[in-house]
Amino acid sequence: MNLNQVTLAVPDMDEATRFYRKMGFLQIVDTPHYARFECVDGGATFSLSLSASALLNTSVIYFENENLDDLVDSLKAKGIKFSQGPEDMSYLWREAILYDPAGNKIKLYWAGENRLYPPWRVERSDE
Repeated sequence: MNLNQVTLAVPDMDEATRFYRKMGFLQIVDTPHYARFECVDGGATFSLSLSASALLNTSVIYFENENLDDLVDSLKAKGIKFSQGPEDMSYLWREAILYDPAGNKIKLYWAGENRLYPPWRVERSDE
């Protein structure tokens, strides 16, 4: 299996779609209640779904970029605010943190080989 996409709930579709286009994602579906974006590298997608109810999302969406520091600088130049600039983490990833207009937490990161092959990797299967 392969992960196809993640869908985030948003209370304001126009504001959210503008935010993700500003981040550099290509919007490929545009309806009043649903939008989908294509990641520039790798062809993965993610989507937004309009939600009229109050949102409390504790999930985190991660977007990987090898040139993390340059990406963060370019997004800051576009006016996007970060709650944490790029930092080296104890789990061997470099991460920056921001929030979309709906409050969804986003981590931009680069992990290199450590994403799939950290020193503590295990391989368990029921098969």
